[in-house]
Amino acid sequence: MSAAPRFPATATARDLVSLTKPRITLMVVVTTAGGIWLAPASLGLVQTLLTLLATAMVVGAANTLNCWLERDVDKHMARTKRRPLPDGRLAAKYALALGLALDALSVPILVVVANPLTGLLAAVALVSYVWIYTPLKQRSWVALLVGAVPGALPPLMGWTAATNELATPGIVLFGILFLWQIPHFLAISMFRKHEYTAAGIQTLPASRGDGVAKWHAVLYTGALVPVSLLLVPLGIAGEIYLVVAGALGAGFLAWALVGLRKEAGNRWARKLFLASLVYLPLLFAALAVDVSAR
Repeated sequence: MSAAPRFPATATARDLVSLTKPRITLMVVVTTAGGIWLAPASLGLVQTLLTLLATAMVVGAANTLNCWLERDVDKHMARTKRRPLPDGRLAAKYALALGLALDALSVPILVVVANPLTGLLAAVALVSYVWIYTPLKQRSWVALLVGAVPGALPPLMGWTAATNELATPGIVLFGILFLWQIPHFLAISMFRKHEYTAAGIQTLPASRGDGVAKWHAVLYTGALVPVSLLLVPLGIAGEIYLVVAGALGAGFLAWALVGLRKEAGNRWARKLFLASLVYLPLLFAALAVDVSAR
């Protein structure tokens, strides 16, 4: 008599974890930790760890519910069609249950271990990402701007967790993340325009043309440079950061400007995307070195 087939628990657990998008979650936790570290007040070790854990749960909830809502859309895109839900490896009800469970636990935990203000910001991030940004993607390219809000809130949440107040430095950290996301995602939407169109997702390049998208990339990158430098007069950063941020911003903006040439196409857009991936980690690395050296 043959043995009964074993339940593939490991594969199922792996698929459930993948719905939370661990790499994105880790990046969010790092930026939240950065906000806590830069704040003038300090949290205890246990409070900091619980705050970061609850933040990871918020992000995991948002990403899981996003995957659940977009499970049919994801079938039409090369980079998402192998996810557990569109690939049929996982039943949608399990994704919904995981997302709702993380949702129900994460915000109350933040309210208790951090403060109500941080919990409120987490709730705003969760609701705006899942219930506004995700469905809006099928209707208007403006979803890009809406989606940049929850993406930029984590460092501000870290700041408020430590200080329990909205202050200019924390808002500047929010501004840096918000402005950075626009050229970053515009670049993706240009070289993956046909995939997004096939999936029914509205993007600026598809709706208004690549020329308009390029100008938006230039304008938001141009705004990013002076906003990033505001950390210096605010007393958060010093000369090391000023030099590095200025050089990185000039290089990022210069490449965005190259895109205004008519012949600049997908190759340029891919390099702009890569430039955005280089810019942000180096910017925050310079900030960490500067603050540590002061």
